[in-house]
Amino acid sequence: MIHFNVPPFVGKEFDYMREAVENHKICGDGPFTKRCDEWFEKRFNANKVLLTTSGSSALDMAALLCGLKPGDEVILPSFTFSSTANSFVLAGASLVFVDVRPDTMNIDETKIEAAITSKTKVICPVHYAGVSCEMDTIMSIAKKYNLLVVEDAAQAVMSTYKGKACGTIGDFGCFSFHETKNYSMGEGGAIVINNPQYIEKAEILREKGTNRAQFFRGQVAKYNWVDFGDSYLQSDLNAAYLWAQLEVADDINNNRIASWNKYYQAFKQLEDRGIVELPAVPSGCVHNAHMFYLKCKDLDTRQKYIKFMKENDILCVFHYVPLHSAPAGLKFGRFDGIDVYTTSESDRLVRLPMYYNLSEIDQDKVISKTIEFFEDRS
Repeated sequence: MIHFNVPPFVGKEFDYMREAVENHKICGDGPFTKRCDEWFEKRFNANKVLLTTSGSSALDMAALLCGLKPGDEVILPSFTFSSTANSFVLAGASLVFVDVRPDTMNIDETKIEAAITSKTKVICPVHYAGVSCEMDTIMSIAKKYNLLVVEDAAQAVMSTYKGKACGTIGDFGCFSFHETKNYSMGEGGAIVINNPQYIEKAEILREKGTNRAQFFRGQVAKYNWVDFGDSYLQSDLNAAYLWAQLEVADDINNNRIASWNKYYQAFKQLEDRGIVELPAVPSGCVHNAHMFYLKCKDLDTRQKYIKFMKENDILCVFHYVPLHSAPAGLKFGRFDGIDVYTTSESDRLVRLPMYYNLSEIDQDKVISKTIEFFEDRS
């Protein structure tokens, strides 16, 4: 069976986890956590990065730091994972979904301004498949209306927009290191605080409402409970697992890019003949090969393709059911404008096996069986 995803493993993970255990420091903010935080700050030229227990908890922190109150509104795409929406609901906000661009499946930046009301406080772009949203336009709109921007960069670690790392452009950025992501610690994430006025508040929020971080830096004589907080600290055991991958981050990235390029070149002839559509990467964007997807002619073709591939021991999967059509989406939000592409495009999209060290033999089988399926139907 060719799996859809295999979590990354480079060989040193167990060594570093053993080191953490032997150093008697496996809770949050241990040596490996600090190494990871500093690596991201240096590599991405980020102001402040803090590992969290998940990408979802990073989004939770960002939503709380935005100071949202009941009645406030957040603009986001409907084509995203529930975590993006849940975080803002948790903070008390109402959701305003807008349509996506069919080329990237990212939020359509030209639809955002029309969705803004006097209640709007935040725009949350989601960098789908590791391809950046049109951030210049989004940041310009945010500045015009005095809105905060939370980048859901869960899939976009190592991706860039006009030379800037995804997650470092808005007020906050959120990464995920779930086992399905390019770099993993099983469950984990990170929040990027790009607006320095939120750093101290973020540290307090993350550390159970205490000023413990300031205490360890020698800025206060003792630490106290000073504000609302929660426990968002990732275990150093998980950080040790992640650190092994960050040491070879470019090797992992290059390996995935090679697989992505091989798929693209193999299926380009199908796109040229109008049989499928391939992912698009706009000028100025550098992606991280987080996923490779095809768009079939319609939902029926997609379902038959998934069934055919499974019969040949290849797992291909569809992706999000648009949030605005889900029970919770109807309860917590509304769709602004017309759903031209969100539902119709999501119905056609199918994801192919894509992971670090996907073998050439397996990739060749995915390619040959895909071409066989579509040739038989053309």
